[in-house]
Amino acid sequence: MKGVPIKRLAALGVVLLLLAGGRAGLNALIEITPPPDMRISTSTLMLDRDGRLLRAFTVADGRWRLPVDLDAVDPTYVAMLLAYEDRRFASHPGVDALALMRAGWQLLSRGGIRSGGSTLTMQLSRLLETRSTRDTGGKLSQIRTALWLERRLDKDTILQAYLTLAPYGGNLEGVRSASLAWLGKEPRRLTPAEAALLVALPQSPETRRPDRHPEAARRARDRVLEHVRLVGIIDADEAAAARAEPVPTARLDAPLLAAHLTDRLRRAHPERAVHRLTLDAGLQERLEQLARARAAALGPRVSMAVLVADHGRGEILASVGSAGLFETVRQGHVDMTRAVRSPGSALKPLIYGLAFEDGRAHPESLIEDRPSAFGSYVPANFDLGFQGTVTVRRALQLSLNIPAVKLLDAVGPARLVARMRRAGAQPVLPDLSPPGLAVGLGGVGVSLTDLVHIYAAIARSGRPVILRDTLGEQGAGSGSLGIAADAGAPVLDARAAWYVASILAGAPAPTNSAPGVLAFKTGTSYGYRDAWAIGFDGRHVAGVWVGRPDGAPVPGLAGIDAAAPVLVEVFARLGPTTPLPPAPPGILSTTSAELPPPLRRVQDPRAASRGQTLGGAQAPQIAYPPEGARVELGLGRGRAADLVLRVRDGVPPFTWFVDGAPVVREPYARTTRWAPEGPGYVAISVVDARGGAARVSVFLE
Repeated sequence: MKGVPIKRLAALGVVLLLLAGGRAGLNALIEITPPPDMRISTSTLMLDRDGRLLRAFTVADGRWRLPVDLDAVDPTYVAMLLAYEDRRFASHPGVDALALMRAGWQLLSRGGIRSGGSTLTMQLSRLLETRSTRDTGGKLSQIRTALWLERRLDKDTILQAYLTLAPYGGNLEGVRSASLAWLGKEPRRLTPAEAALLVALPQSPETRRPDRHPEAARRARDRVLEHVRLVGIIDADEAAAARAEPVPTARLDAPLLAAHLTDRLRRAHPERAVHRLTLDAGLQERLEQLARARAAALGPRVSMAVLVADHGRGEILASVGSAGLFETVRQGHVDMTRAVRSPGSALKPLIYGLAFEDGRAHPESLIEDRPSAFGSYVPANFDLGFQGTVTVRRALQLSLNIPAVKLLDAVGPARLVARMRRAGAQPVLPDLSPPGLAVGLGGVGVSLTDLVHIYAAIARSGRPVILRDTLGEQGAGSGSLGIAADAGAPVLDARAAWYVASILAGAPAPTNSAPGVLAFKTGTSYGYRDAWAIGFDGRHVAGVWVGRPDGAPVPGLAGIDAAAPVLVEVFARLGPTTPLPPAPPGILSTTSAELPPPLRRVQDPRAASRGQTLGGAQAPQIAYPPEGARVELGLGRGRAADLVLRVRDGVPPFTWFVDGAPVVREPYARTTRWAPEGPGYVAISVVDARGGAARVSVFLE
């Protein structure tokens, strides 16, 4: 008995007496046991659309403690754990009397315990109470809590709690955290060597840390392998192969994908333990690698942002906020998918779409690209040159500034901003001033998210969509089939949107792409501060921003050179492109010479707005129907009447448009008729021989 710890021996004796007392003794002990605190806080998880881990956050004390689902843990690992740590786990009441008697005999005969008597339930009680078990009181408390746990919880719950709290070195707790940190994988499928290492580490997590003590970790792992070989969990060949497998010598970084988006979601919803995002983890990782590589090639302070969405389902698939979260020189902590910057020419497609919708222009209409002044505003092209007479299609494909400003002058800057807001964008005007013509060339603040919303609407035949980053409760978006619902009033009518898409699909392709694959547009802000490329196909829409987060110029930075090639690579990582939708009804496919006379050439809108044309004639005005009228035609009740259209002033011939499509051309008559297809709102416009136009919106019923 010399040298035997009397207190430890007494504790063992007390427990054995209680166990010998049978159920009555155990019940008495459990009744006086205070319940442990079972509120186990775990790391907040960010999961992708398929449940893959994007990112986890540490708990309040800085520990990685990922929640564990027993069904998601390799069964071989569980079998090894029970065989090595607690082979009677399934049958004992929390305390293994045989193991305790063996430990007591070792204490008496050898002066020390060679094989511990602690069960997994007892280890869990120690982890829950965080009280030392080296003294008698601590050991008795651990045993009492273990008995309490077994009486009130089932075995799976106890095992799952242990797998969540077990220490694995440093600030790692739980088998899932350990598997990701030491093995770089989820614990769903482990090799025998990996499983044995994870069994061995909690026994002495600091002295067996693979990154600091790899040899100690290897020896402990091999002891587990030999034990589980002897009990028949693995055979001799498997054990030999496992011993030959190297032990990891470095701790791996925790998954950290979509850092900016996940941080924003966590701050917005701190109460959520698990966030299910619409993102695709594989695509997200590929695009983050792409952004890092391409930004590095452009300069030490250049960053990059990428946003990709499925515009049909209204779901964001990837959100890359910077070229690297910890890239301090590039200010990687700034989320450039949300930063407000100048879009350069990226808004021009929407300007042209409004002109198509109003019937002021057609893709094959001719327009002048010549020096022009708009009051005190004198825009110039990017290359300071002029193309002369070009088609509207060519003007947009070449991103000419003068034609864009002429069309914006005609459709109105305020209307452009209103349509941007319809698309879900939040434009920021300088000093809260009313929008002017400079808006069309970048004189307004928008974010990459705003532009992707605008182009998503164009891709969807003018129908806006709110792009979601979080899955619904059923994991399939907000709709039962995951199909995006329209966000509100159309951004463009279907014909105008199709015209725009067809023009963008024919734009000169970047050097690393074949023409006609994507409908895309680039933009470069004043002073080479921002480079943009936004594009779409029949399924996806994507945007790329390149520049410095601090807004400093980057000499030579241009959308076509810096952003457009990256956009092409983004779509290459999405897989085969989806064709754009076919043309809607009412599309006018013809040459410039065969267009109706008012559409052959885009006229100077300022001449029409002053009410003057050649000969002093007034600009046309729609005399009937009046703006905002509800016109009863009997639509939906059998035979419907035609709608009378009447124009005053202007120079004939007149061409009438409904929702941007020409419907009637009258050489000289100022009154005509049109047969509507059904009830609803329609936009009616008329254009005279000199390009003067008028427009009303009415409801037909």
